[in-house]
Amino acid sequence: MRLGINLGYWGAGMDGDNLAVAQEADRLGYDVCWAAEAYGSDAPTVLAWVAAKTERIDVGSAIMQIPARQPAMTAMTAATLDSLTGGRFRLGLGVSGPQVSEGWYGVKFDKPLARTREYVEIVRRAMSRERLSYEGEHWTLPLPDGPGKPLKLTVHPQREHIPLYIAAIGPKNLEQTGEIADGALLIFPSAEHLEETALRHLRAGREKAGLTMDGFDVCPTLPLALGEDVNALADVFRPYTALYVGGMGSRKQNFYNQLAQRMGYEKEAAEVQDKYLAGDKAGAAAAVPHSLIDQTTLLGSVERIAERMTAYAEAGVTTLTLAPAGFTLDERLAALRAGVEAMEHAGLA
Repeated sequence: MRLGINLGYWGAGMDGDNLAVAQEADRLGYDVCWAAEAYGSDAPTVLAWVAAKTERIDVGSAIMQIPARQPAMTAMTAATLDSLTGGRFRLGLGVSGPQVSEGWYGVKFDKPLARTREYVEIVRRAMSRERLSYEGEHWTLPLPDGPGKPLKLTVHPQREHIPLYIAAIGPKNLEQTGEIADGALLIFPSAEHLEETALRHLRAGREKAGLTMDGFDVCPTLPLALGEDVNALADVFRPYTALYVGGMGSRKQNFYNQLAQRMGYEKEAAEVQDKYLAGDKAGAAAAVPHSLIDQTTLLGSVERIAERMTAYAEAGVTTLTLAPAGFTLDERLAALRAGVEAMEHAGLA
């Protein structure tokens, strides 16, 4: 099992620290550094900056949002970053959610699975430098009855195949991800529930494509906080968990709430959502079960974190992405080093 880090969103008040965290991760031998985007900072710009300031660590988008860019533009960006970084780029894609897709980008959030499939097919064709033509339900290239003609990417990526990941939560999306991608980006993963909530669906998709899980990167992201008081550490993540379980998307389209339900927290997930949507964010945070936070984070001493890492490795995780938590840069760097120490303690390094 390899280690990665996720810097989250640039502009969240820790930008200078984020670069220092990425550079320390590079020095420590972390495998990949991911950056996110929603409706603030964009991922490619952050990744170009991080890549220019590091030496060996891969940089990846977790995620570049599908409604934000035409697929050919995404292929151009991926090819450019792969060339500039000497083959260190990983392309992570996702459909975002209905509020961002329709509210920020003006793109209807309909048929997300079909849109993702077509998008990936176009991106792969463009990155392979074949002349681009495509006839689908959502994209037609070139446009018919016009001056457009099939064009070929002029940039040469460093590699023939740039790894492509998809952020997936729901069963159908997970199955399609297994079928068409090189890896899956997972959030709120529980080692105890990973098989029924994710892996069996990914495996079904791989089988549909005539493939096995060999070489497929199962890549969940978990916050990591170092300390002795696990309860106090868990409380730090209550607002974060409440935001996702209670406030992401709409009442009917909250994929994180549905995931919590599939993990056995049906009643609790409903209560968190009710309170959050009613404006009681403090009440929603208080309603998040401690066990849900503990199962989806890495908390405590190096020894305790090592035990949890072993559980994830045994469950089938191939790249464990950490979001090192702390109120200061020193605390975040200590958490980053604790990740490596825990891997060594568990015999996973």
